[in-house]
Amino acid sequence: MVTVKIIIDILFSIGLFVSAVLMIPQIIKIFITKNTDDFSLLSYVGFNLFQLAMVLHGAMQKDYVLMFGFLLCFILNAIVVIMIMYYRKMKSPVNLKHLD
Repeated sequence: MVTVKIIIDILFSIGLFVSAVLMIPQIIKIFITKNTDDFSLLSYVGFNLFQLAMVLHGAMQKDYVLMFGFLLCFILNAIVVIMIMYYRKMKSPVNLKHLD
């Protein structure tokens, strides 16, 4: 039974870090295309809130693999959120009133 727990712990750890790494293509896509039309800001903010909760939970439980894995997810996801907001603001019509 101990070996099953060890295997599950290892698979969980690998999955957690792979999950974080899978955000990198999203960041690259946004950076190259400067287009965030296909991205849901609400979804990414929701993911970030969940990831922050998991970071705090990992810290409280002294589960540092969980904490650092979700911290990495949180940081990469936050980059996506910032890029979505930035490129949508850049795409919006310019307010020319302040130029008068």
